[in-house]
Amino acid sequence: MKISVVTCTWNSEPFLAESIASVLAQDYPDLEYVFVDGGSTDGTLERIEAIQMPVKVVHDVRGGISHAMNEGILAATGDIIAHLHSDDLYLSPTVLSQVAAAMADPAVGWCFGRINRLIDGQLIPEGYVAPPYSAKRLLRGNFIPHPATFVRRDWINQAGRFDESLKYAMDYDLWLKLAKMGPPQELNVPLAAFREHGGSLSSSNRQAAMAEDYKVRLSHCSDSPFARLEHRLRYSVRQRRLAKSLGAQRATA
Repeated sequence: MKISVVTCTWNSEPFLAESIASVLAQDYPDLEYVFVDGGSTDGTLERIEAIQMPVKVVHDVRGGISHAMNEGILAATGDIIAHLHSDDLYLSPTVLSQVAAAMADPAVGWCFGRINRLIDGQLIPEGYVAPPYSAKRLLRGNFIPHPATFVRRDWINQAGRFDESLKYAMDYDLWLKLAKMGPPQELNVPLAAFREHGGSLSSSNRQAAMAEDYKVRLSHCSDSPFARLEHRLRYSVRQRRLAKSLGAQRATA
């Protein structure tokens, strides 16, 4: 199986070298590397051009990250597609080999592992014990990390790719669509590192992200008033917890 790794870039040069190195280090032989660039001017494109293997670059893609990721899907030709953002990286050279083995059965349409956090150059455990997968648990909250998720190209196209009207919860929406098609294969090991830095999700938009998660959740739940009330109550609890956390951060700033 060919695996396509899609990386979206826009003035991504500061962290891109580490991300590229982690992909080039993979021991899996059938790899396609696709970049979708939003018009970088900082040396990002020069770094991509210096890669010592054939790569595919889609230039000057505007319209947000969901649109960029969809353009990467359309450009990819692999049997399996992964999205690795330009500031994230794979944790070992065997990641793609592990994924290929886990998805050797054609009935397995998608697969996910866990992540580490990368803060100031230090790898830190995820700090979260994810529950065993079930579609019901997934509808309660997103515990599937995007950098460690791999989807068959025909499945992701059948699911309709990423909803370009969403700014934060486009991955969660896609996982819920895939869940209706079939369960994923779980790899309970860290596969990727998610870098947290000044450009990551900030306090100011964490509330907007939570609201969009809730909107997505309601769009996938049943029309039962009891089910919708349950989601509303969970959302209210999460809102209060976040407000308390943000208040504590402001108090200590």
